[in-house]
Amino acid sequence: MLWMFERAALKSSNVKGSQFWQHNNKPIELWSAEVIEQKADYLHYNPVASGFVNDVLHWKYSSAIDYGGGKGLIEVDFL
Repeated sequence: MLWMFERAALKSSNVKGSQFWQHNNKPIELWSAEVIEQKADYLHYNPVASGFVNDVLHWKYSSAIDYGGGKGLIEVDFL
């Protein structure tokens, strides 16, 4: 996997060595509660869509556990 990071760094003029994160991003304005909920749902369902788990509550690194009434690994403050 290291060779992939090194190859990605060669394609970028501002990276030396290895690149882990992608530089391209498209910021999205979170202008309503519905948009925020939509984006949170998207994040929560990524491990399911990728086939890592069958249910969002089974991915231990997700805040979906907290939204489902459980206790995840990281403290979540609901606003």
